Amino acid sequence: MSQLDWYLTANLKARHLRLIVAVNDFRNLRQVAANSFITVPAVSKALSEIESALGVKLFERTVNGLRPTAYGECVVRHARTVLSNLNRVAEEIKALQTGSAGKVNVGALPSLIATIMPKALALLKQDSPHTNVSISEGRMTTLLQELRRGDLDIVVGRLPSRSVTVGLQEKVLLASRVKLVTGPNHPLVHKKDVQWDDLRDFPWVLPPPGSLMREPIESTFARHGLPMPLNYIETLSTHLIRAYIQSNDAIAIHTVDIVYPYASINPIHVLPLDLSFIRRPLGAIWRADKPLVPSASLLLRCIEEVCPSMVSSDVAGEESDAVQT
Repeated sequence: MSQLDWYLTANLKARHLRLIVAVNDFRNLRQVAANSFITVPAVSKALSEIESALGVKLFERTVNGLRPTAYGECVVRHARTVLSNLNRVAEEIKALQTGSAGKVNVGALPSLIATIMPKALALLKQDSPHTNVSISEGRMTTLLQELRRGDLDIVVGRLPSRSVTVGLQEKVLLASRVKLVTGPNHPLVHKKDVQWDDLRDFPWVLPPPGSLMREPIESTFARHGLPMPLNYIETLSTHLIRAYIQSNDAIAIHTVDIVYPYASINPIHVLPLDLSFIRRPLGAIWRADKPLVPSASLLLRCIEEVCPSMVSSDVAGEESDAVQT
């Protein structure tokens, strides 16, 4: 057995893994020390001992602080997985001790927090009252990072391109209908034969840079010879989008495939312009190398069950987009 094999199997402890992850996250030994309630020299010594035992340099100093080497990135990635699994062991033991049915950590887009998730959670609690759920909301890019780190069991949102989901497993829940929408009193509501050039002078609500919808929207503007708007706000919040376009003449890019709980208060008008080429179906994503725990599988079944009933009728005459599973 080599020294590396011996160290990994016999001497590497969970506290060593936590230290490595903390150094990667903070990139500063003082912050690591303060967060770990130990001294800076103790942090430095422990890190040096780990690097010496592994026989590789995990971090290098730069003007902006510590930066992981290729070896460091490898160790940090596996350290996160091990620590996540250890936390899972603790949670499952506590669940067995207390009679709970386990815990699931789920990430979801803000629009789903307000629409699909409440019904799915109610159904889950009806079927399994002692299954506990921790919910995080955010952009898909952020949620997928947390999923890969092991902080989340499952993510529900707009499915990204295949290149983004390498190493992940996904399940389509609803097809996507992306539309340009306004409030019911917008000047374009009663205009016949609306053209793209008619949109030029209005304020906009745009998806933020880095979100899955931003690049397709930028490409759409360019395709129709329109500059990106100068008067805009950026948000993914369904509540804000639908409330905001009631109070002014803004145009928003909005998915209309999900029933909105306050549609009678904040109705929308869909502009008759084609965005059918933008396909971002709603789905669930989890790690391919990490089978779903029973509580996560149960939540996914509940989400699948409520999805067909959540298909919106905002767009009159359109065919139901529920994906039957």
